[in-house]
Amino acid sequence: MRAYNVFRRKGGDGVYSAVPEDCAIPRFLSARTWAFSGKLDEPATKPVGFDETAAGAGVRFNGFYLFQAFAGFQTMPACA
Repeated sequence: MRAYNVFRRKGGDGVYSAVPEDCAIPRFLSARTWAFSGKLDEPATKPVGFDETAAGAGVRFNGFYLFQAFAGFQTMPACA
C-alpha cells in the first residue's frame, strides 16, 4: 500500500483528503479549513470509505484523493 498523509476537513462532515507522502501538499489544504489527521500507510489503518484503486486514479489525475470516511480511523482522532 502506498503511504498517504491524510487531512480532515474541519466541520465534522467526515471529508478527508489523502496525499501521497512523496507528493506536494495541494494549496487548498489550508490550515484554516483542514487539519492534518495522520498517516495512512498500512491496510489495517484504512477507514471504511477509502478505496485504494480510486485513490490511485485520483492521485494520478489530481495529485490527491478526496473521500468520506464512514468509520473513524483507528489510529487517528475522531472528527471534532
